[in-house]
This record gives sequence, C-alpha cells and structure tokens, in this order.
Amino acid sequence: MEKNKHLYASKDTRLAYAFCLPIILFSLMFIVVPVFGTLITSFFRDVTFLDSQFIAWKNYGRLFSDIQFWQSLRFTLVFVILSVGLELILGLIFALLLNEYLPARGFFRVVMLIPWAIPIAISGRIWEFIYHFEFGLINFLALKTGLLNQPINWLGSSDGAFFAIVISDVWKTTPFIAIILLAGLSNIPRILYSQAMIDGAGSWQRFYRITLPLLKPVIIVALLFRTIDAIRIFDLIYVLTGGGPGGSTTSLSLYAFKHYLSGDFGYGSAISIVIFLTAGMLSILYIKLGRFGEGMR
Repeated sequence: MEKNKHLYASKDTRLAYAFCLPIILFSLMFIVVPVFGTLITSFFRDVTFLDSQFIAWKNYGRLFSDIQFWQSLRFTLVFVILSVGLELILGLIFALLLNEYLPARGFFRVVMLIPWAIPIAISGRIWEFIYHFEFGLINFLALKTGLLNQPINWLGSSDGAFFAIVISDVWKTTPFIAIILLAGLSNIPRILYSQAMIDGAGSWQRFYRITLPLLKPVIIVALLFRTIDAIRIFDLIYVLTGGGPGGSTTSLSLYAFKHYLSGDFGYGSAISIVIFLTAGMLSILYIKLGRFGEGMR
C-alpha cells in the first residue's frame, strides 16, 4: 500500500513538473537570460563605436556621483509612494461601492475598466491635451468658472508636471486595483457581516474587524503588482513630459533609456540593474508583510 502511494506521489510530481516546464522555459528565455545579460553588460564599458572593455564596478561607482541618477531615483520613489497610495485608497473605495447591491452594478463595473483598457501612450496623449497651456480642458474650465485669471502651464513647472503625471497614472490604474480588491471582497462570506450586525457592530467595526483582515492578502498582491509597475514607469512620462522640465520628471527607466539611446549600454545596464534590485527588495518586503509563506506550511 505504501509502495503504491509512493508510486502515485512520484507520478503526480512528474506530472506537476511537466505542467510547470513551459513556464520555467519561458522564464529562463525571456526573464532570467535578459537579466543575466544586462548584469554582465553593466560590468563593461559598452559604448557605441568604442571597443568593449571590462571595468568591473566602475559603472556602479559612477552612479554615486551622478546627480541626475539620484534625482531620477528620488522622483521614482516619491511617485511610487504617492500614486500607489492614492490608487489603493480610491480603489478600495470603488471596490466597496461596487461590491454592494447597487442598481446597474454590472454596468458601472464595465465602465470603470475603460481607463485601464486604454493604452498608456494614448491616455498620455489625452492627458497632454487636457493639460495643454492654450486649449487644454483644465485651463478652459478654470477660466470659465473664474478659478483662474490666466491659463497655467501645468507641464511647464516641476511641481505641476509631477502632479500631472501622478493624476494621470491614478486615473488609469485605479481600476486595476479596484478589480483585484473587488474579487477579494466577493470571496468574503456575507454571513460574517450579518452575524456582526446582530452582535451590534457598526459599519466601521465591520470594516476594521472583518473586511481589512480578510482582504489583507489581496491588498498585498495588488500593491505588489502596482508597485513593481510604478517603479518601471516609462511610457506615460515619455509621452506626457519627456522627463522635463529640466529632467525633473525623469524616472529611472527613462534615464536608463536615454543612456541606451545615446549608446552608453554599460551605464544604462547598471541603472536597469538598480531598477531590478529595487523592485526585488520591495517585492520581498510585500511578501513578508503578507506572510504568504506561513499559509503554505
């Protein structure tokens, strides 16, 4: 009997590995190999029209004295904290509303996905027109309602451009957070809320004692996906501001791209590795906060 169980277990194990093999090969080919290649390139002076030369850690040492790199890192981290934080708050509010039995709830769920379904390049161009100095919608409405006496060049200042990017990103990706949280809310048994109401728990107590603890793993997963995506932000900034004014809205990805574009592949690869390590460390932090490993024991 024990021999048969062991035989079945070994068959199940081989079958599991067989099913996992395609994704393992895909990960090796399109993730591990490119990351390893980027890491190797970061140790070389790999500049167009010059011979490649091994320089060890000099590209990374160059980062410490690169003011633009630190400015890009600061912009990226502040952007991640502000945009992801706002998306979580708004996404949770929308998810809670759409989880209730509202009229035309299905219609609103579909409509909410429209911003997320629009390609980033197109949404960036839309927001560029909205913020336009001469014929932008914001200046038009502000002038018509008397909030402004003269139009403001929203993308012409560092603070204005930063908040313009944050608002554009929040508008586009809040539906993504909301849908993930909505899926988590739909799996919370309604009977828990009914029993809590019978025990005299108010709305806040039900939210704090039932919704948040049971929704915590889903929140961590949503934050993990969005944080990694926000750290790599490139296309929205490239379309909306191009990293300006004066490089104040240059993200790490855009800064690495500019070095790749100029032919400095070694230094661009070093910046890319920093992005990879930053995303990796934050991912580990989220996994620790979510305590996913405890649930697997």
